[in-house]
Amino acid sequence: MAELTVYEKPTCTTCRNLVTLLEERGIAFDRLDYHVDPLPREKIAELVSKTGEPASALFRKREPVYAELGLADRDVGDEEAIDLMAQHQALMQRPVIERGDRAVLGRPVERVLELL
Repeated sequence: MAELTVYEKPTCTTCRNLVTLLEERGIAFDRLDYHVDPLPREKIAELVSKTGEPASALFRKREPVYAELGLADRDVGDEEAIDLMAQHQALMQRPVIERGDRAVLGRPVERVLELL
């Protein structure tokens, strides 16, 4: 198992660009499509913790469910944000890259270099 894990949606342009960057640099990594294999709440909480950011920083604001839930109109605490991402996987921004005890949101994709 590679020490770098990419949580992605393969049809996402940013995810594809990240994969290209890693492959060009010869970096081994594992890929997990969390739209096919949903992440359990505990894993989402772990990833949020590893980013050092509030959970709401991982919200995908252009996702229809973001508007449907009225998330732009209120403050959302970490526990609620994690619960919402567990219930609505599309709500979680992508790609997220994890290595050991750290994780980053791969936007822009060069942020992965912070983990190397």
